[in-house]
Amino acid sequence: MFNFLNRKSHGRKVMVIGLDCAAPELVFDKYKDELPTLRQLYSNSIYGDLETCIPAITVPAWSCMMSSKDPGTLGIYGFRNRSDYTYDNMFVATGNYVKERRVWDFLSDAGKQVALVGVPQTFPIKPINGTIITDFLTPSLESGFTFPAELSEKILSLAPRYQVDVKNFRTPDKDWLLQQIWDMTEMRFAALNYLMENRPWDFFMWVEMGVDRIHHGMWSFMDPGHRRYEAGNKYEDAIKDYYKLIDEQLARMLEKIDDNTIVLVASDHGGQKMDGGICINEWLWRNGYLVLMEDPPQDAVGPDGRRILTPFAKLEVDWSKTRVWGDGGYYGRIFVNVEGREPQGIVKREDYDRLRDELIEQLEALPGPDGNSIGTVIYKPQDIYHKVRGVAPDLIAYWGNLGWRSVGSFGHGGYYTTENDTGPDDANHAHNGLFILYDPQASGGGRVVKGRQLMDVAPTLLELMGMPVPDDMQGKRLVD
Repeated sequence: MFNFLNRKSHGRKVMVIGLDCAAPELVFDKYKDELPTLRQLYSNSIYGDLETCIPAITVPAWSCMMSSKDPGTLGIYGFRNRSDYTYDNMFVATGNYVKERRVWDFLSDAGKQVALVGVPQTFPIKPINGTIITDFLTPSLESGFTFPAELSEKILSLAPRYQVDVKNFRTPDKDWLLQQIWDMTEMRFAALNYLMENRPWDFFMWVEMGVDRIHHGMWSFMDPGHRRYEAGNKYEDAIKDYYKLIDEQLARMLEKIDDNTIVLVASDHGGQKMDGGICINEWLWRNGYLVLMEDPPQDAVGPDGRRILTPFAKLEVDWSKTRVWGDGGYYGRIFVNVEGREPQGIVKREDYDRLRDELIEQLEALPGPDGNSIGTVIYKPQDIYHKVRGVAPDLIAYWGNLGWRSVGSFGHGGYYTTENDTGPDDANHAHNGLFILYDPQASGGGRVVKGRQLMDVAPTLLELMGMPVPDDMQGKRLVD
């Protein structure tokens, strides 16, 4: 049995290796023989699936993990959130919108040296006792991507093509996409190795977005269950080769740490094939919940033979007659036009819960194109969060239990589409990410631990570094 937390943790260092979207079935099963570094870690550690939050998406998942607070408590329900109860006032949830303290805030305040690289929602920079290279929400490197600011010059001298993200990962040009992902990752490791060797740290956390990007861009090429998969295709090993790149680079990094350093590998959610999209606003419109000033364009085709789609934002909604509208994304967000809440709300408050129950019943019963159930699950925020802060969706929809995405645009010819309206995308997120917790001083190893979830990470990290765990953290620790 592992001997975690049974010794004094003072003086220990911790490195958190974040692999956004890393799938446990790939790391622990499909690719295990190709990933010797990761295999050695989990063969000598406790490890297992790590249940993500709802919604299963990068923002807010990493902040849920590092604050031990659920999305409702954070008041962040995805990348884009309603600022208020008007119809078009949205904000992108950068670090400015994270009001709860995360692990590094506690450590920094206690005098620990912290290094953060690519951790979601660390832009814009908030100074800490240590070093920051910001995350994929950074608009550009000119926006300020390092703390201290002068560090940027050194990083760009070592990694001249450094980028915080692959901006156009939904592209049909797969050769370009692979080059961008590999280049981004190699530049990231150049920066990481420099910081490890030249900056003091007690807590080092970094997150690589390339795993997520290659899943979305390339999943159909490796998954025989994907509707577009063709055996023996040119890119069949692209995702495996990328995982191997990560594994090889990890080996070099781990050579730089000693037995005083505990290592946590974690992903915020997993990945899975995407079967298609559910056109939520099309369904709401055809079923009388959403009313438009004029019928949306249907069956329009461009010169390339592809459908011409109309974003919801470009249509004129008759809010005086609309009860419900929706939004696209990897999960569905459904909003009710409530009287006295929205500017032109018409749904009376006494009818609010009845309407939500009606929508849940109908949408969970909505079959796939073949007439069979796809297993959709609809959540009420009040049922799944400790608190509901900010402006939450009235319902959160997991179409096909995340096997399908939500599509907000019109012009698909029906309720279903196999084409993503924001560009080619092969994968959705999955309920379970992974964790590997390795202590070189612990006895035993290779023990699978079940039933762990994102919010268990922060209290574990604080305990490992000899810090008190705040009473309002919602998780428990990863170890027994």
